[in-house]
Amino acid sequence: MAGTIRLGTAGWVFEAWRKSYYPDGLKQKDELAWSSARLGNIEINATFYSHQKAASFENWAGQTPDSFVFSVKGHQLVTHIKRLKDVEIPLANFFASGVMALGKKLGPFCWQLPGNSKYDPERMEAFLALLPQTPEALLAMAGRSQGLKNEPYLDVTGITRVRHAIEVRHDSFAVPQFIEQLRKYNVALVVSDTSDWIYVDQTADFAYARLQGAPGAEAYSTEERTKRGQWLADLAAGRPIGWTYITAPEDDPPERDVFAFFVSTDKEHAPENARAVMVELGLKGPGE
Repeated sequence: MAGTIRLGTAGWVFEAWRKSYYPDGLKQKDELAWSSARLGNIEINATFYSHQKAASFENWAGQTPDSFVFSVKGHQLVTHIKRLKDVEIPLANFFASGVMALGKKLGPFCWQLPGNSKYDPERMEAFLALLPQTPEALLAMAGRSQGLKNEPYLDVTGITRVRHAIEVRHDSFAVPQFIEQLRKYNVALVVSDTSDWIYVDQTADFAYARLQGAPGAEAYSTEERTKRGQWLADLAAGRPIGWTYITAPEDDPPERDVFAFFVSTDKEHAPENARAVMVELGLKGPGE
């Protein structure tokens, strides 16, 4: 028995996909429903740029299969503008903006830091301590929102887990203290397949991967597909994945749910890569 592996893409609206992924004649309003039937999860990127209304989250949730989940990218005010400093109210506003309307389809929050953001132990500790870890804590944090344009959305119905992942890319984070902090708060360190960040330390009871694809290639080769599939299967089964670690890997890694997304570098082929690795793993979409 292993954890559940979910593969998907970052977003679902992309012009090139209308030629290579979506069937001819499919209306844009139906693209989410079509894609979510074939993928295990999708990362919502619009939340990085602006607060989305509760009605939007409700609409997205309503278009997707019952077992589907969305990961939600954290707002840039928290990660890129304030860079995790003094972010209690921005966090509260983000959580109250409507994201809880996803209900049972709420997956992990992903906090992506700028590539030039350096490790500050005190600032990181303060940020991690603010992140709600339960539906009750999520509701309490959202209740501290201030100055939202719309009425705060304060309803955690259907939400059973609150998970967080953080993506860093600066070498200053490659220290044991950072790994210890993430484990203390059960926050997953995002792992990728690029040379910018090569570390794969597992710091939470789930794993979060953002995969860039195969730059310069049309899609994953058979060898790359097999390699990525085996890597994700090992993460889910609690087997060491044999890459580079900041601290020594766990002696007996637990089984973990895996949330994996194919993202920007080769976005045109992201759905194809996700589907190919799903086939490699014997996985089907929730609508298949």
